[in-house]
Amino acid sequence: MKRTGGLSTRLLIVAAVIALALGTGITGVEGARTLNLFNWSDYIPQDVLEDFEQEFGVRVNHDTYSNNEEMMAKLLAGGIGLYDIAVPSDYMIEVLIEENLLEEIDLDRIPNLRHIDPLYLNTPFDPDNRYSLPYMWGTTGIAYNTKYVTEPVTSWNDLWNPAYRGRVLLLDDSREVIGTALQALGYSRNSTDPKELDEARLKMRELAPHVLAYDSDQPKNFLVSEEAWIALIWNGDAALAMEENPNIRYVLPVEGGGIWQDNLVIPKGAPNKDLAHEFINFLYRPDISARLAIDNPYGTPNKDAYDLLPDWVRNNPATYPDPEALQRAEWLTDVGEATVIYDRIYTEIKR
Repeated sequence: MKRTGGLSTRLLIVAAVIALALGTGITGVEGARTLNLFNWSDYIPQDVLEDFEQEFGVRVNHDTYSNNEEMMAKLLAGGIGLYDIAVPSDYMIEVLIEENLLEEIDLDRIPNLRHIDPLYLNTPFDPDNRYSLPYMWGTTGIAYNTKYVTEPVTSWNDLWNPAYRGRVLLLDDSREVIGTALQALGYSRNSTDPKELDEARLKMRELAPHVLAYDSDQPKNFLVSEEAWIALIWNGDAALAMEENPNIRYVLPVEGGGIWQDNLVIPKGAPNKDLAHEFINFLYRPDISARLAIDNPYGTPNKDAYDLLPDWVRNNPATYPDPEALQRAEWLTDVGEATVIYDRIYTEIKR
């Protein structure tokens, strides 16, 4: 999707503000054999990082973020030339490529790429995998507690049921939250139409008094503790909650819900590109990919790792939804200059 003007300046302003509060997180880079990983919170097992350190004789510095916009802001606020690996989602890949913030990946140096299902390669946001390779995939839908939510849950609009006032959990993610309102209204979750976005703003303002919390770091905890009865949530967090609380269910709404793919990239100016390639290749070993998918039960793109997964992961409908429901799910795409509108709406509804 071709965009014109404005994005870089806007992101730099946002980055400057966020940087004051967040910083970069890495306090010391120790030479060429240090891998600087920038990832979502709680998205990779610590023992996997320790195994990589031991096997390759390196150190891993691990910094985290809660959403794609925070990741982008941190990169622009001092992360360029610092991080070796980041894990952005599909729509953000388009932005990073356009802003020249990614190094090309040498696919010849990733022999374990042979284990990856072609279904997750050559995506619309990076057709030749020049800049990104798949990490995990999943969906965005509704988790709910059958102890308190006794009516059937089929639609995004069920989040607006007044019976759940003060018990609704939302992800702390502008695109997911506003995309939910758009789909509930019958629109695309990638709408750039100002009228449709204003309708979504008004609809989210109706929901705001019902919201218990906005959380992308540990949303499952609200469900497990039963503080939240119903949630807009990523499927892996729902699957983890289902393990700990048998009353939790997960559904993709009739409006489609979301489908997404997180990806491994090498940020521009990465100080240890060789080690970044080794790390990607390491993660693509079937035994390692299986460990990732067990610790965080999202979908694995590694076809040979799938066969190593226990039945409770492979048979979990939250992790691997019904194919028919999955066909209705909608990808997030870069909305270009409309990002400003999304940011403004999200700031308003969270007040």
